[in-house]
Amino acid sequence: MTTTNDWRGVAAENRDDEMPDKVSLVLKERSRRLLGDLLRPHKTILIWLMVAVLIENAARLSVPYLVKEGIDNGIPPILAGDGSKTLMTIVAILLVAVLVQAVTRQFFLMLAGRIGQGVLLSLRRRVFSHFQKLSPAFHDGYTSGRVISRQTSDVDAIYELLETGFDGLITAVLTMFGTAVLLLVLDLKLGLVALLCFPLLYLLTRWFRTESAKAYRRTRETVAVVIVHFVETMTGMRAVQAFRRERRNQDIFESVDDDYRRANERAFRLVGLFMPGIKLIGNITIGVVLIYGAHLAFNNEVTVGVLAAFLLYLRQFFDPMQEISQFYNTFQSASAALEKLSGVLEEDPSVPEPQTPIALPEAHGALHLDHVSFSYVEDRVVLPDLELEVPAGMTLALVGTTGAGKTTLAKLVARFYDPTDGRITLDGIDLREISEQDLRTAVVMVTQENFLFNGTVADNIRFGKPDATVEQVVGAAKAIGAHDFIVALPEGYETDVANRGGRLSAGQRQLVAFARAFLADPAVLILDEATSSLDVPSERLVQRALRTILTDRTAIIIAHRLSTVEIADRILVMEHGLIVEDGSPADLVSAGDGRFSDLHDAWVASLA
Repeated sequence: MTTTNDWRGVAAENRDDEMPDKVSLVLKERSRRLLGDLLRPHKTILIWLMVAVLIENAARLSVPYLVKEGIDNGIPPILAGDGSKTLMTIVAILLVAVLVQAVTRQFFLMLAGRIGQGVLLSLRRRVFSHFQKLSPAFHDGYTSGRVISRQTSDVDAIYELLETGFDGLITAVLTMFGTAVLLLVLDLKLGLVALLCFPLLYLLTRWFRTESAKAYRRTRETVAVVIVHFVETMTGMRAVQAFRRERRNQDIFESVDDDYRRANERAFRLVGLFMPGIKLIGNITIGVVLIYGAHLAFNNEVTVGVLAAFLLYLRQFFDPMQEISQFYNTFQSASAALEKLSGVLEEDPSVPEPQTPIALPEAHGALHLDHVSFSYVEDRVVLPDLELEVPAGMTLALVGTTGAGKTTLAKLVARFYDPTDGRITLDGIDLREISEQDLRTAVVMVTQENFLFNGTVADNIRFGKPDATVEQVVGAAKAIGAHDFIVALPEGYETDVANRGGRLSAGQRQLVAFARAFLADPAVLILDEATSSLDVPSERLVQRALRTILTDRTAIIIAHRLSTVEIADRILVMEHGLIVEDGSPADLVSAGDGRFSDLHDAWVASLA
């Protein structure tokens, strides 16, 4: 039974809170590398973006100084009756600065939006493409919920960073440094008093950075667990309802969702301490500067304009601190997402594409397993030193008890996995030297899962051959006996099969999967328990179709139903990864004392 702790363990392997420093540095370097790769195509726009930011901040920083000039040099002439020309000039410059700031701000947002959407488009495509390239071994251990989490919540976290984060960070950093310089330039004594707050700001920011990094990594972990549990419950709804697991699954969901809530509350508490802390330090600093500045102004050591500009600059200095804290929240969330995405993107396929593939223009289907050994887990051998020759055009059936290694052998021939030792050749060429495109064209595997995609019946049949004509689709369906039930559907071949083929029976889904494979016309066809979902009438239709369609085609059939394997030219009986019997159906039955003969006798007795 799945426990709450089991679900919490889904994200445990990505938890870095207690990771060694070297591992953490590798993750950060990997994330920076990914972000750099995503931003590199937008280098020119980034340059224009920086120009816009510099102009905008220069205009913003000029405003308090222009206020100072207006107070010190614009108002006194008016009071003295000398006119307002100087003040009008300063006001005009001030209006120009405000206009420049507004225009460059709009320009910045347009460019930032273009970069952000471009990066996200590239990232989504890259992640989707890479997930498809990764081998079944990876997907066997990587749940569909975690895949969805990578493509949704993690990408959304990066989107939030690009949409609002960098904007606030760049503006805040430039404003803070520019303001600090201007404070010292305006009046050194007041500037030094203002900068006394820096040690407090440093300590508060350092504490927040450390704690929020842990908090936001935790939020990414917990949301991944929530998504995984939700997706797997929904996709397995039939089993959930059949075994009355609704209440237990609800309890688990509420528990992991509560973990997510607590993780978010922790992150918000940190923000609730940090932002008021920044504001408190800022207000105290402004109060101290105001008192000291008033004393200097009373003694004519600074002008009123300088003091006013100083207070405005201080406000500009502390306001961005809150923006930086907000950015840091977004950055921590995006950083955790980047770590996970970069980890997936740097995952190498266990069955890599050959660097210099050997062309296979037309496969004939001759297979040779040359001293093949295989282990899913180290030191647990599934197939030990298997030697097998399958001539082109032969129909080979594999039988044996569960765990005998039949499906493993089929997956190796389909190159879903590579042998631990030895090699497998197709027409004399090592599978590892054949391009993926050529191999998938030559070898097709139909499993008992009979997965159908959203779309019409015709779309699912032409899945392996998208350019197939209607006549070819109908011909494939007729060949395997699916045509009659398809034309009886409400819209015939254009009937939508719904999610996972839910509008079709299990047997009908299997027949459509058969038609899909036959239309692809592979040189090697692998049927892994492919008739397990068929009722007796449907199975008889398939049996007749198989005798015709498998002619002159290499086929490997795995089945427990002996009616399916009897059409084979040759039968292998497997046990613990070894071939214990090998021969034609007639020879093995006539032997009278073998495993297949016993299976055959039991099957005949069951029909009596």
